[in-house]
Amino acid sequence: MSGALGLRLETATGAAIAPWLPALAELRIAVFREWPYLYEGHEAYEAEYLGVYPATPDSVVVLAFDGERVVGATSGLPLAAEAEAFRAPFEAAGMDVARVFYLAESVVRPEYRGRGLGAAFFDAREAHARQLGRFEWTAFCAVERAADDPRRPVDHRGNEGLWGRRGYVRRDDLRCRLAWPEIGGAGEIDHTLVFGLRRHEAA
Repeated sequence: MSGALGLRLETATGAAIAPWLPALAELRIAVFREWPYLYEGHEAYEAEYLGVYPATPDSVVVLAFDGERVVGATSGLPLAAEAEAFRAPFEAAGMDVARVFYLAESVVRPEYRGRGLGAAFFDAREAHARQLGRFEWTAFCAVERAADDPRRPVDHRGNEGLWGRRGYVRRDDLRCRLAWPEIGGAGEIDHTLVFGLRRHEAA
């Protein structure tokens, strides 16, 4: 599928995602090195983390191509298939995780940002969830950083505007903790992530 972005978008689901895992891992490692995640990526961790996608029939990955080069990707899957750390806040709040589709991440190479890929990736994942017909909510989470963190780039622009325009509401009562190694650090560090939530109507 091609569009006004000037890029080709391709969608894979379930087992068909497997051939694209190396490209997705490469993008995650490159993009998540940046603020605010500062992730020191490792291929072994990526292989384990991403392995749930081809093993989950209702998962989705959308890739953006410039020619034959993958320049962006986004992913999602039923929250019930995700790790306990992601499910636990919803279960503690009395929400049925079987009714939540989790929008896992969007990663775009720096030179391709500002061309509408963020909105296109939300469109594609939300459409996939809608077609599945059994979800009441779509949700994502984002890492929390202190406002005065000296590592914050002076020109950093967050995604809060995009999330708000799409109807996602920050839920401070829905938080999870994940550990990952930061660049320049030693060992894994615990991080807090907060969820954004949108009520979702099935097709």
